[in-house]
Amino acid sequence: MTISLCGLGNMGGAIAGRLAVHDTVLAYDVDAERVARAAGTPNVTPADLAGLASSDIVVLSLPTPKISLEVIGTLAPDMRPGSVIVETSTVNPADVHEQVRRCDEHGIGLVDAAILSGVAQMANGKATLLVGGREPEVRKAEPVLRAMSERIMRFGEPGSGMAAKVINNAVAHAVMVVLVEAGALASATGVSGTELVELLTGPDAGLTRPLTHRFAERILRGDYEGGMPTEAARKDSTLALAMAQQTGVPLFAVQGAHTVYELGVAQGLGRLDYAAIATLWEQWTGRPMNETKQESGEKS
Repeated sequence: MTISLCGLGNMGGAIAGRLAVHDTVLAYDVDAERVARAAGTPNVTPADLAGLASSDIVVLSLPTPKISLEVIGTLAPDMRPGSVIVETSTVNPADVHEQVRRCDEHGIGLVDAAILSGVAQMANGKATLLVGGREPEVRKAEPVLRAMSERIMRFGEPGSGMAAKVINNAVAHAVMVVLVEAGALASATGVSGTELVELLTGPDAGLTRPLTHRFAERILRGDYEGGMPTEAARKDSTLALAMAQQTGVPLFAVQGAHTVYELGVAQGLGRLDYAAIATLWEQWTGRPMNETKQESGEKS
């Protein structure tokens, strides 16, 4: 199996180092200095863009979806049918679907392998890859994916790996706002930051339990009986907003979240566990989060 890499930025350079440990890699970048730097790594051979098309697997590590699509448009017509492109650049699922359409025209496979970790983790082989794609193509690309990292999470069809990364990052960035708001409230009320961290990292605290218990055991099972009522969650949220007003701490994420609990109580969810707010989204989108309903194809 021959391997090529297009894109030698910070992440691409780290990918080149990982792949070169296992095999010879043809590498290309528009920046000649990056190519020269990568060529200093054993088993990395510079090539022009057209030269990458001779490989069985071409890995992309590019800055924008537009550039990825342009590169695929250049390479796919000259690649051998059955070859596979591995997209590691961060793009949206819709971009992957268009990439797949372009590749299908030439009998080329495409696997999306979103990189969840940073450059240092990739260089050390400890990055997490979120992989989507059709099974035969993922199997063909697997040796290359394994060369990049042993930490691979397999999702579903093309685009699902990128979707998982976008969702994960959205959660991380939203939680960051909540944490900063929490830190501001802690500072205003005499709770130290260290004490706050110790509190929130506990197994029954506000960060871990909503995921491990309420999402995994309630939302995915559609089980909302018992537990902490939605009306109680609304009350606690009201207390937090009142404390913020008293201490002069501006809140954005917590204020927005409070609105959902108001809607939940208004929709008759008051006595159900507060994870039942998930049913609001099920109503709005017509798609269940309850995995039993998902498997049966039942709509909310």
